[in-house]
Amino acid sequence: MKLLNQSLKHLSIYILIIVTVWAALFYVNMFNEIKSSTDEDLENYKRLIIRNAQTDPSILTKSNFDASFFTIRKINKQIALSAKDQYTDTVIFMQDADDKQPEPEPVRMLTTTFEINGNYYQLKVANSIVEEDDLIDELFWDVVWLYAILIASIILVNNMVLKKLWKPFYDFLNQLKSYHLGATQKLPEVKSDTKEFQDLQKAVNTLLQHSNLAFEQQKEFIGNASHELQTPLAIAISKLELLLEKSNLEQEQLEKIAEVFQIIERLVLLNKSLLLLSKIDNKQFFDNQNVQINPIVLQMVNELEDISSFKEIKISIIEKETLNVNIDATLANIIISNLLKNAIFHNIKNGSIEIEITKNTFKIFNTGKDEMLQSEKIFNRFQKSDSKTNGTGLGLAIVKAITDLYNFPIYYHFNNGKHSFEIHFSSKKF
Repeated sequence: MKLLNQSLKHLSIYILIIVTVWAALFYVNMFNEIKSSTDEDLENYKRLIIRNAQTDPSILTKSNFDASFFTIRKINKQIALSAKDQYTDTVIFMQDADDKQPEPEPVRMLTTTFEINGNYYQLKVANSIVEEDDLIDELFWDVVWLYAILIASIILVNNMVLKKLWKPFYDFLNQLKSYHLGATQKLPEVKSDTKEFQDLQKAVNTLLQHSNLAFEQQKEFIGNASHELQTPLAIAISKLELLLEKSNLEQEQLEKIAEVFQIIERLVLLNKSLLLLSKIDNKQFFDNQNVQINPIVLQMVNELEDISSFKEIKISIIEKETLNVNIDATLANIIISNLLKNAIFHNIKNGSIEIEITKNTFKIFNTGKDEMLQSEKIFNRFQKSDSKTNGTGLGLAIVKAITDLYNFPIYYHFNNGKHSFEIHFSSKKF
């Protein structure tokens, strides 16, 4: 999730909490204020009723609530003197113009006592108040609209203000994504006067400079080490070839020399494979272009035809669609070559290899050892299913390194006596 959306998500949650708490407090304060105002009105009605009762004795006989919203009944002196003014919430039956019959309505009631001419009376005065359900319902929708307006305003601010404010950061991030050690010359630059962005540029560029230096030193070391290894190996091969040309050697001596010759050739291949792995790990292959996998497969099958024919292995290719991949052409050739060689070298006599190419996937099936290999170890370096093979144990490790470099998922399966490798290629640029 993008940073702007993250901030919007958190702001939405916090604002919802704040608005909810505010609504609850506002409701309590507003309802208390309504009750306080109603109580003041009731107190005023009380004084008016008592004053009028002193001049109009008929008021003292009013025992039912009607349009005047009060009742009076005579009580004894003891009850009157011990009573205190009480404000309570209750309901009385009232009939509005749109009501067919009286309905209970919420009221605020004052219960008090007074004395006139030595007689004591209890007075109940009622005043209508707003219904809590109506108030809650109205307040709820007001809060919903308030929240919606706030979120809409925040989104507008995000898109107009914050997006513009964060633009230098995203530009800098895109430069970092396209930056490659040893290939990109210009360091990423933040086009902003914001201090935090400037500090970020300094910190990142310092790290990149150190990484570039370490990368160049490592590349130089690997190149030198590979060259220094190749030279003595080449000399050893030349010496052995000269020995093999001599005619006075016995058969046993020739066999021993041939064994040493094979070991040295294996060392040469191992040296090249390790150098290739190092280059892949250091991302030195970045001549990415649109590569068609189909012709590469055909070419590799032709190049390895002698070996497959010797082992009497039948190779079939099923081209359902053309597979185009954005990848370094050299690495594409290495993937297909290593998978095909792996399928041939670990096959059986009179075995088969089936290659299937679709728009986004490359699959290769081969007969071989009639048991599933350890899928968690098969791509490890120097991992061999058979210790007797002359391979380096790096073929599948190199394939995995390349697919990891480009984020292409690769899977191993074993079904119906056949081993299979499947690569899901993506059309996205690396």
